[in-house]
Amino acid sequence: MDYKTNVMRMLDQKKIPYKSYSYADTDAISGAEVAEALGQNPAQVFKTLVTVSKSNQYFVFVIPVKKELDLKLAAASAGEKSIRMLPAKELLPLTGYVHGGCSPIGMKKVYRTVVDVAASHFESIIFSAGKIGYQVELTLADLNKILPYKVASLTV
Repeated sequence: MDYKTNVMRMLDQKKIPYKSYSYADTDAISGAEVAEALGQNPAQVFKTLVTVSKSNQYFVFVIPVKKELDLKLAAASAGEKSIRMLPAKELLPLTGYVHGGCSPIGMKKVYRTVVDVAASHFESIIFSAGKIGYQVELTLADLNKILPYKVASLTV
């Protein structure tokens, strides 16, 4: 692939190996549709969700595309009383990403990040490369080299 997103450039700069995928020429919108369009195992494809806690702290959660974030589990994993999804209109100014192209790597600031325990079942996971139409695949060990995160159960 000739096109590079900022996420790919950051990974290149840190010499972190990854695979990149493009679905820009498809009609895929949801994570499950993207996985299908690229012939990927949907359980291995993850989405990035940004939340805000009652104490006004921001948290990033990375969960399988076919699952929904359990807000109580998310709050518990973050040590917060409650968490709510960040309104879509606040996503771009806060992270630099648009809805559907949000990556845990390369946000304007590094926010506390939690990856769903389901990721540990795979050698590598696939998630947004920071632009709609592009994904990256890397190991959890390599993800940890560029982004500190913890693992917790986030879905039911």
